[in-house]
Amino acid sequence: MTFDVVVSGGGPNGLMVACELALAGVRPVVLERLTSPSPEQRANGMVGQVVRLFQRRGLLERLTGDPRPPVPVPQFMFAAFPLPLRELADNPVYTVMVPQRKIEATLAARAEELGVEIRRGHELTGITQKDDLVVVEVAGPDGNYELEARYLVGADGGKSPVRKMAGIGFPGYTGDEDTVSRSAHVTVPADLRDPVTGGLRVPGYGVIPPFLHHRTERGLVAYAPFPDGRTMLSVTTLDRPEGSAPFSIAELQEAFTHVVGVEVPLGPPAGDGPHMLRRLSGGQTRVADRYRAGRVFLVGDAAHVHSAIGGPGLNLGLQDSVNLAWKLAATVHGWAPDGLLDTYEAERRPAGERVTMHTQAQHVLVGPGPKVTALRTLFGELLREPAVLQHVADLIAGADITYGPSPASPLTGRFVPDLGEATRSGRPLLVDNTGTLAPVAGPWSDRVDVVTAPVDGATALLVRPDCYVAWATAEAAPDAAGLRSALTQWFGEPRG
Repeated sequence: MTFDVVVSGGGPNGLMVACELALAGVRPVVLERLTSPSPEQRANGMVGQVVRLFQRRGLLERLTGDPRPPVPVPQFMFAAFPLPLRELADNPVYTVMVPQRKIEATLAARAEELGVEIRRGHELTGITQKDDLVVVEVAGPDGNYELEARYLVGADGGKSPVRKMAGIGFPGYTGDEDTVSRSAHVTVPADLRDPVTGGLRVPGYGVIPPFLHHRTERGLVAYAPFPDGRTMLSVTTLDRPEGSAPFSIAELQEAFTHVVGVEVPLGPPAGDGPHMLRRLSGGQTRVADRYRAGRVFLVGDAAHVHSAIGGPGLNLGLQDSVNLAWKLAATVHGWAPDGLLDTYEAERRPAGERVTMHTQAQHVLVGPGPKVTALRTLFGELLREPAVLQHVADLIAGADITYGPSPASPLTGRFVPDLGEATRSGRPLLVDNTGTLAPVAGPWSDRVDVVTAPVDGATALLVRPDCYVAWATAEAAPDAAGLRSALTQWFGEPRG
């Protein structure tokens, strides 16, 4: 059986690729080694542009149950510095605090609605590339078999078998093994919950604010009382290697005492699981030396791994997925311009490098000792400058990533403003508020929809399926030649 695309990996990134492909009328199949969704507690939510991407696709309300559009958070963190984002004129930092398993369930349900076949308990074991297709060997519950597809997407994590089989290198480094992160869902006495801030009141020490990293010269503490009643405590020590005994809440409590200098009673979590109980040593920072090998592509952790500080992983990986999917779909449908698939790496690798850069920088800034404290003092002074605060906020959100050459309009290459339900289709859009451009776009009508929607600062926009602006103008009488050039550049030659 031949599919358009085989996706290896049924986590959020693989499911997002599959949803986007199916939305574009392409037939994918998802291979997932696990027989059922993992009960392991991993990411606790999404941070950055991906929140608005979910809203653009109509997925955010499914995830949160809230029909209102998202609003940016008034405060976030960078390297254990609280960032007063409410002071920014353009705050790009959005968050959704939900467990990863709920994100996966939402995407899996959407994929099934779109007719995606998800094969659980099926593991990719081999790859053979040919001129016009890739042959995938699979070990399934009922035996081994082969699939043929035009393309293969590896969304199979940091240890990606697809990456290894495709011969793609994964340069980088492994972090200091003396750095150990310990995280668990816990209960704390009610009288230690600060009624004003919602933080953790530590007698003899002070209040540790919620949902922020709190640094001492011996490590980091993060206290997260989630809205659903779960409470998670994370403690990172910088000079205490991982022990040989199984991780326990007692060990977490001892690490907290070491970092803060005061003991706080911790109990096991209440309610049904799954509950977090995880200890990680060191950590890796790596970026694949290429995102493509022939007909094989990588997304998410298969393409890049980095520290989880600040929660950038899903923002990075899910945007990889959406960027790649529309370009694969365009190629399958036969209208992709030459070189479109190569723009995937050209656009998304810099995004991966930005995240690995700033997570490494944060790791230095939260390190131990008085020299780091002096560096933090200086960095904290810089954060008082509005331009620096805006720069850091854009970095956290991924809003500093733009696509294409220097734009003629400030909107070109950037994430599109909210266009209502128009972006739910996943199709290229021409937003024409002049009423003059439909004839210009007519030869592309099989792949580009013409809509109207109010947009500040523009009279017309050409929007890619991944919700980035390919062309924009503020002119009342737009340049038709410029629009035709952009249509051809991104969406191929017009119909003959």
